[in-house]
Amino acid sequence: MRALNPTDPARAVCLVSGGMDSAVALAEARAAGFECHALSFRYGQRHIVELEAAARVARALGAVEHRIVTVDLSALGGSALTDAIDVPKDRSEHAIGHGVPVTYVPARNTVFLAVALGWAETLGARELFLGINALDYSGYPDCRPEFLHAFEELARVATAVGTEQGARFRVHAPLLKLSKAAIVSRGLELGVDFGLTQTCYDPIVADVGGERALACGRCDACVLRLKGFRDAGRRDPVRYAEAGA
Repeated sequence: MRALNPTDPARAVCLVSGGMDSAVALAEARAAGFECHALSFRYGQRHIVELEAAARVARALGAVEHRIVTVDLSALGGSALTDAIDVPKDRSEHAIGHGVPVTYVPARNTVFLAVALGWAETLGARELFLGINALDYSGYPDCRPEFLHAFEELARVATAVGTEQGARFRVHAPLLKLSKAAIVSRGLELGVDFGLTQTCYDPIVADVGGERALACGRCDACVLRLKGFRDAGRRDPVRYAEAGA
């Protein structure tokens, strides 16, 4: 197995979904001086525009490489992001903040981090970055500090370098306790072009005159994103199908 040369830049594997949060997390890793290896997944999601956005983001933010791994979670079902289940629309912030939404993909972050861990061990990296956020009402159980701490302990006992060399892997979630408005502000400080990102759970991908897919403006992800930009006093650069969005 390739060991990390101490004279090399510290390496990090960064999960990049194409959304605004993972873009800012990647920018944070770069700002911290890490050599970033971007990782995205073709997991059976209904909209491939996510991966197109991930490629744009990885390239723009200076990842040294970007890999897309296929892990077909649609074979398991259970999510509006992979199944023929309606994506919730027009929900209030109060409703968004209660319960686990149907857009939750069972065990997705666990699976993604496990693959990222395997790549990190191959690269000689010890740092994993992802853009999860615990404060902005998501309701996802795998976006909590308890999950991250448990995964770090798993990584210690599940890898060869952990069991034989005592290596410790760190899972960085730099946005974990930030509001969406703070994420927008921090991303702009770091030079993130939010126009490259794709956050919408149900984008309109019909021909729109050569433009990228339109965000619906009504799903939970769009509602929280738009609120974040409003609260930050900035305009969201992506195009929305709803005129008022």
